[in-house]
Amino acid sequence: MDVREYSKEQRYYDMNRKLKNSLLMRLLLPVFFLGCGKTRDGNGFVPEQEIKKHTPPSSTTKDGPFVHPGVLNTAAALDLIATQVDRADPTRTAAYKKVTDFISSHTYPTSFPAIVYVGSNGHTSPSKSQIRSDAELVYAYALRFAKTADIADANKAIGILNGWASGFQKYDIIDNTDNANQPALETSWTTPSFVAAAEIIRYYKPRGVSANWSPADINKFNNYLNTVISYINKIPNYTNNWNVSAGYAKMAIGVFLDNVTVYEDGKSILNTVLPQVIKSDGTMPELCDRSDCVHYQYSLTGLTYGAEIAAMQGDNRLYTALSGRIAAGYDFMRKAYNQGTGCNFCSVSSPTFPGVEVALNHYGTSNIQYLRDLQGPLGVPSDNTFLGFTTYTHYKIK
Repeated sequence: MDVREYSKEQRYYDMNRKLKNSLLMRLLLPVFFLGCGKTRDGNGFVPEQEIKKHTPPSSTTKDGPFVHPGVLNTAAALDLIATQVDRADPTRTAAYKKVTDFISSHTYPTSFPAIVYVGSNGHTSPSKSQIRSDAELVYAYALRFAKTADIADANKAIGILNGWASGFQKYDIIDNTDNANQPALETSWTTPSFVAAAEIIRYYKPRGVSANWSPADINKFNNYLNTVISYINKIPNYTNNWNVSAGYAKMAIGVFLDNVTVYEDGKSILNTVLPQVIKSDGTMPELCDRSDCVHYQYSLTGLTYGAEIAAMQGDNRLYTALSGRIAAGYDFMRKAYNQGTGCNFCSVSSPTFPGVEVALNHYGTSNIQYLRDLQGPLGVPSDNTFLGFTTYTHYKIK
């Protein structure tokens, strides 16, 4: 039965059952603590199974077809990483510092441009720089709220979400030297980070503390998403990172809006473009075609994030598609960093995009571990294109 069809009596029954279970857990938790030592693994982490025994789970919401929070972070993972920082686990604490340092080093926005002017091939504007930076900043505040349960952090995140939802009117190109389709790509990059923050603020209650994002403001944010998706829908068929970014963005938007059609369309885009951006032998043509170590990583990151969203909703098929084609792409990336692909645009000092941490958590291969260890803990990409802080959110969460 669709949860939206529950009767009031069924909801009342479920609520009372959950309350009874919660009370039972509170009675049992002190027993669990007796005799439990703080054993740690070789990286300084308290084993996940021990933390789970001691940490009351945060609620997971499913008022529609999707689990919430459901964009890159689950309630259980947010519980886990917060507890590990509280226990001073060194790797998680160092990764969390990436979050707090980003907040400290970025000015909180006081206004939000009505028109975002974007350019291609590095052509930038103040509004383009701001929306990219704000997309990472709001996510950082949401993650800090998830850790601290401090309503001040929630209010900062809400301020940014509301600011863009209320102030934004449209995208435009900077001038006629720019690709007319650039707004579609820029929207595909920034929107999922806003959505990941919004999922936390709307649904996650650290230590039972609600962010209290008002229904009226949530509705304005919904309207914002419906506005920007009109740009994403115009993405040209370039069969490269553009289409990957659009697919990932539509999956994220679909989850927040509880819109199965949008979500499935995004997933279909990724399934279609996957064999085009990663060939059967793992080769990624974008490395040589674009002559840089960045654009093919856009594709890897977008595919990984889309696969992770799907997995959080109970569907691992993107991760396993075409005999683990995403993992084969990371094998190719390892070769690229060791200049073994025939076009040497990468080196061990090249920036590593944060999708690698999410991929490592799922696949756990030695090649992905190598890539992750080059620069971990990972923060955000220098160009603020894709959601960051993945060492904090995904390193050894399963």
